[in-house]
Amino acid sequence: MTDAVSFRGVSRHFGSVRAVDAVDFDIRDGEFFAMLGPSGSGKTTCLRLIAGFEQPTAGHIEIYGTRAEGVPPYRRNVNTVFQNYALFPHMNVRENVAFGLRVKGVGKAERTRAAEEALALVELAGYGDRRAGALSGGQRQRVALARALVNKPKVLLLDEPLGALDLKLREQMQEELRRLQRALGLTFVFVTHDQEEALSMADRVAVFADGKMQQVGTPEEIYRRPSSRFVADFVGSSNVVPADFAGAGQPGEWASLRPEDIRLDADGREATVLTRAYHGRVVKLGLDLGGQALTALVAPGDTLPEPGARTRIAWDAAKVHVMGAGA
Repeated sequence: MTDAVSFRGVSRHFGSVRAVDAVDFDIRDGEFFAMLGPSGSGKTTCLRLIAGFEQPTAGHIEIYGTRAEGVPPYRRNVNTVFQNYALFPHMNVRENVAFGLRVKGVGKAERTRAAEEALALVELAGYGDRRAGALSGGQRQRVALARALVNKPKVLLLDEPLGALDLKLREQMQEELRRLQRALGLTFVFVTHDQEEALSMADRVAVFADGKMQQVGTPEEIYRRPSSRFVADFVGSSNVVPADFAGAGQPGEWASLRPEDIRLDADGREATVLTRAYHGRVVKLGLDLGGQALTALVAPGDTLPEPGARTRIAWDAAKVHVMGAGA
């Protein structure tokens, strides 16, 4: 089966800045693929290269087996949903959704029908006559999504589309996007800097830093078996410690020990509690174990030690992931 998107040695330079630097990856047909990384890591530039808003300095890109270099955005079977939605305030919702079809010369009756179908997909049936400016943030996001879907793209690009929403609404839209992707069977390429968002939504996650792809894999692979100290620390916080300290590996190797894998244990090693912070479902403890700083996430309780107290902690060696000396 032909991959939806392939990058082969792709670079994009802006003067001396290597925004994307010799990147290789494949996105499978019908996959929900997340590109995760901090600001300036190269993830958004990769999205713009797929869309055709940028052209590679080196390497080549294929979209369903067809070379994409030099092909303008309107000739690629992709559509983009942006964080700012970019809706036209002078148009109603139906006109906004149908705008791309209007540009293509599709007749009014057909584009009206297609727009209504797209609005129904995003659960905005009956909203066609409303003005875009009268909608809530979540509704505007759905309109932007419908405007992209109405063109029936093979690849849907989503550039941090939930970043402007509050937490509760963002979580609702995460579920909605995942439901839509499964129902439609489209390839979704989702850019985000939010680790939980990427892990909860994607089939696979590519982690970027400094213009390079650091690791690609399933959410569980990325979280439980990070390839480097950067990935371990960025994708959910981790205790990156010498492997021999954690009880695994050889001296000189690094290991990832997730905070939730550290438990209070009367038979464990003695540590000093430096900080304690309540986070609802968990309590975050900052610890000092023989000069090694650690973070633990434990269940709330009345007997948790206070800052300054001594406690005992332990972890299972099987939970320690050794990353090697080069990590």
